[in-house]
Amino acid sequence: MAMTEEARAGTGQHGRITARERQRNPWLGQSVITGFAGAAIGYLLGHLFGNIIASNYAVVKASGVNNVSICLGLALGTLGWLAGLGAFNYAVAKILGYEPAKEEETTGWQRYFKMTLDHKVVGLQYLIAVLGFFFTAGLFAEAFRTELLSPYSHFIGPDVYLQLVSEHGTMMMMMATSLVVGPFGNYLVPLMIGARGMAFPRLEATSLWLFVAGYMVILTAPVYGGFNTGWTAYAPLQTEARGGMDSYLIGFGVVGLGMILNGFNQIVTITNLRAPGMRWTRLPIFVWAMLTTGFLLTLATPVLFVGAYLGVLDRTAQTSFYVNAHGGSSYLWENLFWFFGHPEVYIMALPGFGLVGEMLTVFSRKPLFAYKVAAAGMIGVALLSFFVWQHHLFQSGINPDMRPLFMLDTELISIPTGFIYLVGMGTLWRGRIRFTLPMMFSLAMYFNFLIGGITGVYLSDVPVNVTVHGSFFVLAHFHYTIMGGLVFAFFGAVYYYMPRVTGHMLNETLGKIHFWMMFVFFNLTFFPLLIVGFLGMPRRVFEYAPRLQGLNAFATVADYLLGLSFVVFVANFIWSMWIDPKPAPHNPWQSRGIEWQLPDPVPFHNFDRLPLILSDPYHYGEEDPLPVADFRGGGALAALAEAGVAPFDAYAGRPEIAHPASHISDPGREV
Repeated sequence: MAMTEEARAGTGQHGRITARERQRNPWLGQSVITGFAGAAIGYLLGHLFGNIIASNYAVVKASGVNNVSICLGLALGTLGWLAGLGAFNYAVAKILGYEPAKEEETTGWQRYFKMTLDHKVVGLQYLIAVLGFFFTAGLFAEAFRTELLSPYSHFIGPDVYLQLVSEHGTMMMMMATSLVVGPFGNYLVPLMIGARGMAFPRLEATSLWLFVAGYMVILTAPVYGGFNTGWTAYAPLQTEARGGMDSYLIGFGVVGLGMILNGFNQIVTITNLRAPGMRWTRLPIFVWAMLTTGFLLTLATPVLFVGAYLGVLDRTAQTSFYVNAHGGSSYLWENLFWFFGHPEVYIMALPGFGLVGEMLTVFSRKPLFAYKVAAAGMIGVALLSFFVWQHHLFQSGINPDMRPLFMLDTELISIPTGFIYLVGMGTLWRGRIRFTLPMMFSLAMYFNFLIGGITGVYLSDVPVNVTVHGSFFVLAHFHYTIMGGLVFAFFGAVYYYMPRVTGHMLNETLGKIHFWMMFVFFNLTFFPLLIVGFLGMPRRVFEYAPRLQGLNAFATVADYLLGLSFVVFVANFIWSMWIDPKPAPHNPWQSRGIEWQLPDPVPFHNFDRLPLILSDPYHYGEEDPLPVADFRGGGALAALAEAGVAPFDAYAGRPEIAHPASHISDPGREV
């Protein structure tokens, strides 16, 4: 279909909004406002269709709960949310024969409430989204820890207690899978590999808004009576649960779909969009972490997605995938859930190690120790993570003869994990350590993860697992591994990259108060829970043996103060960004990373010309180190290098730059 230039530019024909109108009112067009409108319309349509379809079902009349209308409402509400945001505009325009409008560079805070193709904006949107998840779930934790102050008097009661525990665990797991991959993976990976953006920017933006939709879906659970199954939602409890279980299954499915899109995008971006000279042996260690995590997201998350879909069918279409009495198997859900659930642990751990690896080299002023061992360790962890899921089923009664195999696999995975850990220790050895805020969080991450790793080795052993299974010992181990590892790495990276992202440094005094409160009270919260778990206190209970009240009360008070540390972080963020903002110097940490070499602020398309990568970014402490990259035009430099000509006189006598990456099919290409 022929289109005029006026129509192509979106100048008002066919009801389009012009660029000038958008400048006058940035809220014109599609944003979260139209997204909420689309979600409301979609939910109402789904609820209506569900009532038409299933209101006469015998099971609906008997229970008074129409799971079909709930599931259709939430599913169509999610589609309406995406449609209202404009996720389908490009595809629909192409189908109808229109030329979609090109993405324009936008400014102002309103852009963070819209779909955008700028990976840097998407990264910041993810940052706000994961913090929203984190603080909401954290408030739930404060409430149910209050219930555990006393085994006699009750603050919220058993039913609400179990609902809050279940919501807390579910939201934290949803959040943690994207805590680093979402904000830092999307923001940093293109910069670190010399690319202009992600391979599929529309999928990138869609993955973000699916993540936000999952947050809203899981928050609807209390409206339908909540669910009290814990975050694992084991069958047959899943099938028998109230309507809030529909929110759980749809929410996990929505977030899971976003995780798949994000992981696939990371893989394609890293393998195909590396700048000339960016060989595999020059990839920053954080990019290796994103690559291995991308494979885990792409291969493991579909299993969770399918498992949740089968659960929805059991609750709506009366199938019996997880119903033993009708020929199904409740063990099927456990196997599907944990086949995703244990790779998920490393979906959370590997990005944290990648971030800390970047910071350790900068603040110890040493090259990354045993770089190839670290990369190999990440690959080994990713492979072995698919072979350990049944250690979660040691108590289930499934074929006891399989226990030794999964015990061995679980113990073996500690070897590549140990490689990654020792790489960090080797980097610190005899380094010129600067105890900056990011470095303090990095060191705390290694301390916490050591406790989590050691307790994990105990849990891999069948006799110990049988003794402490389902206890607070498991809960504390998990929090030491994930919160003590990933969350500390996350906050360290926030303090580290905030000057790059915003041009302002967070207040150091408030930052140190945040760190010491978080580190001390995290350990004072969860170390006592290791003890009460070993003394026999089961998790997800609201009453317990009176002899354990002292330790529980101590942990609860410490948890209040741990929560207060995050209030200090929020206050620091508000103070440093809006009340007393102070411009940060360019590259305040003296990092050699490519992401720190770009101007402030980073241009919309990152690079006008592809840079030529000359070395890895870890040559600290060397005399006259080779520059990491040359930004004077990678395409022309690569062509000269192929001809055997030294690109610039400054690099004469440095033959190592005359080897452009073999994966570049057109070394003379320019952006």
